[in-house]
Amino acid sequence: MSTPVHDDALSDDPLSRERAHLAASRSALRAMREDVESLDITDVTANWVNAAVLEAQIEQRVKALADLSETPLFFGRLDYLHAPGAEQAEGGEGERPRPEAAYQTLHVGRRHVHDTDGDPMVIDWRAPVSQPFYRASKKDPQDVSLRRRFGYTAGDLTAYEDEHLLDPAEAATTSKLLQQEIERPRVGPMRDIVATIQPEQDEIVRAGLAGSVCVQGGPGTGKTAVGLHRVAFLLYAHRERLARTGTLVIGPNRSFLHYIEQVLPALGELTVRQATVDDLVAHVEVRGADEAATAVIKGDARMAEVLRRALYAHVTMPTEGIVVVRGSRRWRVPVYELEEIVRELLARDIRYGAAREALPQRIAHAVLVQMERAGEAPDDRVQNTVARNASVKALVKTVWPQVDPAKLVLRLLTDADFLAEHAEGVLTEDERKAVLWVKPARSVKSARWSPADAVLIDEATDLVERTHSLGHVVLDEAQDLSPMQYRAVGRRCTTGSATVLGDLAQGTTPWATRSWAEALGHLGKGEAVVEELTAGFRVPTDVIAYASRLLPHIAPGLTPVASIRENPGFFDIRTAPEGTADVVGACRELLEREGSVGLIAADARVPELAAALAAAGIGYVGPGEETTRATRLTLVPASLAKGLEYDYVVLDEPQAVVDGEPDERTGLRRLYVALTRAVSGLVVTHATGLPAQLT
Repeated sequence: MSTPVHDDALSDDPLSRERAHLAASRSALRAMREDVESLDITDVTANWVNAAVLEAQIEQRVKALADLSETPLFFGRLDYLHAPGAEQAEGGEGERPRPEAAYQTLHVGRRHVHDTDGDPMVIDWRAPVSQPFYRASKKDPQDVSLRRRFGYTAGDLTAYEDEHLLDPAEAATTSKLLQQEIERPRVGPMRDIVATIQPEQDEIVRAGLAGSVCVQGGPGTGKTAVGLHRVAFLLYAHRERLARTGTLVIGPNRSFLHYIEQVLPALGELTVRQATVDDLVAHVEVRGADEAATAVIKGDARMAEVLRRALYAHVTMPTEGIVVVRGSRRWRVPVYELEEIVRELLARDIRYGAAREALPQRIAHAVLVQMERAGEAPDDRVQNTVARNASVKALVKTVWPQVDPAKLVLRLLTDADFLAEHAEGVLTEDERKAVLWVKPARSVKSARWSPADAVLIDEATDLVERTHSLGHVVLDEAQDLSPMQYRAVGRRCTTGSATVLGDLAQGTTPWATRSWAEALGHLGKGEAVVEELTAGFRVPTDVIAYASRLLPHIAPGLTPVASIRENPGFFDIRTAPEGTADVVGACRELLEREGSVGLIAADARVPELAAALAAAGIGYVGPGEETTRATRLTLVPASLAKGLEYDYVVLDEPQAVVDGEPDERTGLRRLYVALTRAVSGLVVTHATGLPAQLT
């Protein structure tokens, strides 16, 4: 592999030709966008509804064709030995093969671009023909003679680097441009990694839609980016199907979602919904909080059985037959036949509400059978009329009453006898006492619901009426979910697939996942393939090695992350005899470097540090707020640090981070998260002693 060639190295420079191709590609993309903007839909829409839908689709297409000024349209090039076959042609589900299949030299970028004749100028990174850019190697060149990577600054090409895969004289070496792109400083939200996807990551990204995948990955292994790029790939390969069924990305909190929200739009995907688990189960207003022990019990999967019992306890067997009057005739359905109908509905695997709707129809059918035996010829209209008969409706109301899910949960949490009856043999007496409210609420609206209560209501809601299922769900930071939260997410993809992302070592809730097999079982995806990413691209070698000292104490047996960074990074441990003054000094020092800076501290210490920064005249933002080149410091409570990354991090008082959690293991896991947020350098400051596990 050659050394990166810069723009001033040659007069007849290939880089000049590549720049010309980039300029032409940008012009072609602008023309594509103008073509869409100029579409006249006046004569092709039957009514205003169709017109509105088409206008929205055109608007989204225009946005998808936006040219990002800070990023070039292509980041690589492939020279094939032979023209790729038609089976490699670009085009996802429902798209015709693209003409680039006939070309031997292909530029790989974030989206497809063609000229006015339809000839390709840039091919989408997700196309089958692009796959060798990520997978080809000296051992398996995949018919690629040359792979070219580009260096760029602010959207302009500044260098290129060639790798001749078929040249036995050229030794395989690490790409310098690839390393530079991985280590490039960042300010602002997370960006895409299409230029740096590694073979093991690409395999996960391109896995089929039908199967679910679980990715165990330590800090800096790129699991979040892999999950987001997998969504982009699936939308490309199965666009029509997922347009019907929908996609969803679930993150741990709003700060995290804000951090990742620009990745998919940058790849041209604008329709993916993002939410937290709390958003999904927001049937009631959450205004309360549980003690950790109580939340653990409410999050236990056994609560699903308690709810099921409590719900179906509302169903009672009829005590007498029913008489339906139609005109001058009276039709009687005996009690034993009504009992058979109720028992059959209870035995079927259908929701409580669906069975309640079926009951009057089943009773009406029994009446119609009698009518036919008497020589009448009733039709469906007669059956519907009988089902709406007052006596039938009265019976259904008594035997199979309507149940409000929130009221059901409220009664379980406030009525000790009701809870004891339906939790018998499921929860212990102490567990029942732990979940009962000390001060019963008068109504659903006045209740101070906790996040765990909202999940229980969502479970009860699904028992009454089936939750809508999506085509694909990505669940990030999954290790922190309770079994009941997994069930809530699983309900959103019962007929679809899931990509589960997490790190068992970063579980920082009292109910954190103990194993992926257990978690996937609660999710309803026990067949999911578990992949492990162990190559660290983001965290410097010295930093991840230091943080890995905690692994034997927080996740025994888990494979430590091995950093592949050539740059060991900046790492320093400092005593802080002057307290916050030393912390502020460390922040000021790191702000002299290029890139973003995060100050991470125990939640309880954040107000003191905020005051110290303000007194020192150092501007800062909170997690989820946009940094700028003028304000590059983010003050981060340790509880919100998960999933975030900064070029440089100052970690204040590690022992305080540990002490801020209800138990030592959770505290050490929180510390592990905080230690691994740095991309280029970490400074640890402490006035008190360090945790023994680090020394």
